[in-house]
Amino acid sequence: MKKLLSLILGVIIFVTAVPVVSSAEISDVPNVSAESYVLYCVDNGEIISSKNEHNKMKPASTTKLMTTLIALEEAAASDKQVKFTKEMIAEGSSMYLEVGNIVTLRDLAAGMMMASGNDAANAAAFTVAGSSEKFADRMNERASQIGMKDTHFVTPSGLDDDNHYSTAYDMALLMSYALENDDFAKLTSQKSATVNFINPADKKTTYANHNKLLSLYDYCIGGKTGYTMAAGRCLVSAAQKDGLTLVCVTLNDRNDWNDHISLYDYGFANYTCFESKDTEYIIDVPCTGGTTDTTTVVGEKNMKIVLPASDKEKIVRKVYCDSFLYAPIKENQPVGVIEYTLDNEILASNNLIAMKEINSTKENKSIFTRIKELFTYG
Repeated sequence: MKKLLSLILGVIIFVTAVPVVSSAEISDVPNVSAESYVLYCVDNGEIISSKNEHNKMKPASTTKLMTTLIALEEAAASDKQVKFTKEMIAEGSSMYLEVGNIVTLRDLAAGMMMASGNDAANAAAFTVAGSSEKFADRMNERASQIGMKDTHFVTPSGLDDDNHYSTAYDMALLMSYALENDDFAKLTSQKSATVNFINPADKKTTYANHNKLLSLYDYCIGGKTGYTMAAGRCLVSAAQKDGLTLVCVTLNDRNDWNDHISLYDYGFANYTCFESKDTEYIIDVPCTGGTTDTTTVVGEKNMKIVLPASDKEKIVRKVYCDSFLYAPIKENQPVGVIEYTLDNEILASNNLIAMKEINSTKENKSIFTRIKELFTYG
């Protein structure tokens, strides 16, 4: 690309963010009683605060995040009717399915996310893969794809097993990944869900979500609880404020509700998210040799930039583009760059692209014709 001429230099963007409490009130990371925890930023994939985040531990029913996600993916393709059988019976928490009951695969997902039904998890596993063992293979394959390097699943429900383990960090990756699925994001955000049974046809049950954080914290957008005697209290949750999305995971934490709230308050007070909205940045640039005199260019995509709240007013946008462009120009062709800097360091960059194709007015002549014209006079 030719040497770029800046059209706009040093434009300062003031990012607005109202913290839950002032950063002065929580300048230090709060004390957390969890044996292992992580506060993870979904928008940039970085850890904000953590302790023992890579320790392999029992995740209990937070395992159902994976089971629910796979069940919803299958339901999106074909929401099968599931007849509950003896082999699907499970101990522990339940959505109280009885042998002969018929519900949909999507209903089983609701039973897992709301009531933490082990029966629902088993039923989903048998329906999707034919057995708990084969379903566990699916779970572990997906965990590998997500990047959960210290995780191994054995049961779809999260019941204790020596070979069933994960880490706070891996569970944060799972929750972040699952939130990209619209069906999952909608379900996990609900305070309750109603299941209309297919058999018996007159049965209708409303299940309350065990995740009390949805009521305790205004910015909570979902999560999953878990508990066994061996695992202790486990909680995976997500919260969103002013465009910033955080995931918190605590394992073996007797004070999990308060710990999640304290960690979110800390995260939102000390970090902010700048959304570039570059797709709304549109300028006209002179064009020579084309069928039109100007070409309209726009930012290729919108970006999120996470930075300390104390730096929110220091971010600078610089837009570089040639003072004029030469035809032909293809649609979506990069013709410039938008840069976001902080203290002269580039935080992110984005292409400026042409919105429409501009054809050249010059004739398409062969090399031999052009050489001939060079020696032709008058």
